[in-house]
Formats: sequence, structure tokens, C-alpha cells
Amino acid sequence: MMRISTSWMYQQSLSTMLNQESELAQTQNEVSTGNAINVPSDNPTGAAQIVGLNHILAENSEYTNNISSANTRLSTETSTLTSVSNLLSSVNDIALGGINSAMSPSDLSNMATQLTQYRNQLVQLANTTDANGQALFSGTSSTTTPFVTNSSTGAVTYAGNDQQTFVAVGTGLQVASGDPGSSIFMNLAQGNGSFVSSAGSSNTGTLVVGANSVTSTTAFAAATAAGPINDTITFGANGTYAVTDAAGNPVTDSSGNPITGTYTDGGSITFDGMSITMSGTPAAGDTVKVQSDTASNTQDVFTTLNNMIAALQSGGSTTAISNTLNRQLESLNQAMNSVSSAQVSVGSRVDTLQQQGSSYSDLNVTYKSALSDVQNVDMATAISNLSLQSTALQASQQVFAKVQGTSLFNYLQG
Repeated sequence: MMRISTSWMYQQSLSTMLNQESELAQTQNEVSTGNAINVPSDNPTGAAQIVGLNHILAENSEYTNNISSANTRLSTETSTLTSVSNLLSSVNDIALGGINSAMSPSDLSNMATQLTQYRNQLVQLANTTDANGQALFSGTSSTTTPFVTNSSTGAVTYAGNDQQTFVAVGTGLQVASGDPGSSIFMNLAQGNGSFVSSAGSSNTGTLVVGANSVTSTTAFAAATAAGPINDTITFGANGTYAVTDAAGNPVTDSSGNPITGTYTDGGSITFDGMSITMSGTPAAGDTVKVQSDTASNTQDVFTTLNNMIAALQSGGSTTAISNTLNRQLESLNQAMNSVSSAQVSVGSRVDTLQQQGSSYSDLNVTYKSALSDVQNVDMATAISNLSLQSTALQASQQVFAKVQGTSLFNYLQG
């Protein structure tokens, strides 16, 4: 026969009730907090998963905030570039009107005044800041006002740097959130992007140099293979002309013959894959300079406007004004192309940000669901367990109370 001591019986009952109270307390904690894991010891593996998932969600949240900030900044840049594009289009219309020989000095002066207002407005647009007061077009010098106007001359200088600002929108993925003003407004080709031709400042005839273009990329590439073009077209009597290089040597065609010819009003001169249209009549000794567009042959858009303003205010001949405005219109076209390229680039970056933002939105749903599966308690099951555990504890307590009052004397009395 097994003998069970009273102390062992008490100890077993007490141990059972303590375990039940511990389980009940844990279930009560789960119900009150809604969490299946409140301390790592509740579920070490699950706790590690929670830490990992929260880290991913925090990282995604940071990237999402970066995307939102970059979107706002690029949206401001988009609207600013649209305004710049519209302004330059208006400048183009005024300059084309200035070439009209029927314009009076008063008309030209009014045009110059309007262009001055446009130049000042362009400076303001180029100095646009984002919602945080940081300049859009100063590169990484975001606290610097990028464009400064000399009040005496109207010349505009760039005080920013040539670097782009970037923001991290994913692991190993950065998107430019701004553009340096130097690339959009400053370092622009003077001519058509390949070469520029301009009438000599001392010309005495009525020759006006019009549109220029590359008609043969192969011939142009061959002509520039040894270095940039720096040629001069010199006119003789009755429109005859010859082309010489910077050293004064005759420029030859593919057969080695000197390039010469006779120009007629409204015609064009073509050589080395280039076509230069002209109008008017050159005087003997008049020249046209033809130079490749190079890094040293650039012009900022503000100088383009200032040159237009100066020409309209000069009181010079129609020929001189037309020649100047034609060249500045080419430079203006380069500025408009630069703005257009920036708009395309910004639009592409906005698309990237939208795709990334959508991806993070979907991932957050997935990760939050996974986190909920690990961290959140099944409330219905927990409440049911709470009721069962409470009932079991009460039963254990009642049994212990009866056992505690039981003795041999009580049994004999019975």
C-alpha cells in the first residue's frame, strides 16, 4: 500500500494552483494587451520574427517618407519648369517680332522693356524653393540662392554647384530630387548644337545670317575629326565667296578643291555637311564666322535675353538687329531644349517614385499581416481559454480547501 503524506499532497495541490494562476495571468495579459507575445520569453522565435518585421516596416516607412518628400519637391520643379518653358516661348515670339523690319524704334524699345521683365521673372523662377525653403536649382548647395543679378549690368551669375541632390528610396536605389541650375540654364550651346555661324560685326552690306543646320552628319564628322571647326566665309564682289580656316588657309572639299562659290540673295552656302541660309546682299569684304559648338562656346539663357535686350535698344540697323536676334534665337532654342530635357527627366523620376511607393504600400500590407499573425492574439480563443482557466483554478481551489480540512479523525467520525 502506498502512503501519501499530507505535506506532499499540500505541495502538489499548491503547485497545480500556482501553475494555473500563472497560465491565467498570462492569458489575462494577452486579452488586455491584445498581444500573443508580451515578453521574449513568451515565444523566443516569434519575438525574433517581430523584431525583424518591425525593422522592415520601419525601413519601409522611412523610404515612403523619402518618396513623399521627393515627390513634393519634384512636383514643384515640374510646375516651375512648365512656367519657364512658357516664359521662353513668349520670349521667342517677341524676338521673332523684333526681326520684322516694319518695327519702329518705339516698338523695339517696348519689346526690350518686356524682355527685361521676362528676364527678371526667369531669375525668380530659377530661384524657386521647395516647401522647406531649399532652392530647387542650386545643386547640393540648397541653402544658397543660386542665381544673382548684377543690378548695374543685368548679368546673372550662378552661385550653386553642379551636383544633383539624391534621396534613398530603396536598398541601393537613389533618385535625384533636384537638378543643378548650371545644367538647365547656364552651360548651353550658342548655335544649333553642332555649330554657330554669325555675321561679322564690321560688315557693311545687308547680309543676314538665318537658320543653320547639319545636312550630312558624315561630312560634318569628317570635317571635325581633326578638331573643332573655326572657319570664315569671306565675300568678294557680286556675291562671290571663299572659305578659309583659322590660319587663313583655304578649306577644301572631299576632292581637295578650295570651297568657293557665288551667293545670291535668299540662298544658302553649304560645305562640310553644314548648310547656312542667308538673305540680303553682302558687301565686298563682309564675313561670316562658322565655329563648332564647344565647351568654350556656350552661353547662359540670361545672357541670351540680355543680348536680345541690348540689340533692341541699340538703335542699330535692321540688318544688325536681325543678325543678333537670329543668333540669340538659336541660343534660346538650346535653352528651351534644355528645359524640355529636364522636364522629361523629372517625369521619369516621378514615375519611378510612384512605382516604388506603390510597391511599399503592397509590401506593408503583407508585412503587417505577417506581424499580426505572430504578434496579435486570437481574441476569441484567448477569452475562451481565460474562462476555462479561471474555472479550472476555482475548482482546484475548492478541492484544496476540502482536502485541507480532511484528517483521520474526520474520517473516523464519519
